[in-house]
Amino acid sequence: LHPLHPPSPPPSSAPRQPADQSVEQGSMASGVKVAEEVKIKYDDIKKKKSYRYLVFFIKDEKVITVEKIGDRDSNYNDFLRDLTGAGPDDCRYGVFDFEYTHQCQGTSEATKKEKLFLMSWCPDSAKIKKKMLYSSSFDALKKCLVGIQKYIQATDESEASAECVEEQLRKMDRV
Repeated sequence: LHPLHPPSPPPSSAPRQPADQSVEQGSMASGVKVAEEVKIKYDDIKKKKSYRYLVFFIKDEKVITVEKIGDRDSNYNDFLRDLTGAGPDDCRYGVFDFEYTHQCQGTSEATKKEKLFLMSWCPDSAKIKKKMLYSSSFDALKKCLVGIQKYIQATDESEASAECVEEQLRKMDRV
């Protein structure tokens, strides 16, 4: 066994390849798949506006699965509570349909804007193995969720706060 890794139960599948070799084999380094339900529920938000948000987790280190679904009348605090609800040593992904008003320069009119963002929540206190799994699987999720306007990686509550997220989304408006 590699001296850096603590002993762990032998994997049920083939022996693990070093990460740099496995990148070419699959769509991502971690080998984690995205459940079909993730794509279906995401389409429900994107096309039908059925929900306000989704929270995903990696089940058994193998599949990204839907964990929580926020109704259309849920707010950002509900999303944060579900996103961080697994505790300080666990990671999650979340999609949120963020609404805000944008005032165009030189006008008094404010328009309502909606942007879909995907957040990777990996607190600093999370176990290193978890953080590595979630960061290496983020690309697979990005590829499946077409139409996300912003990717946000948050490691603490200030980075995940509504103010911080809205500021990042508004930066896209000034273009």
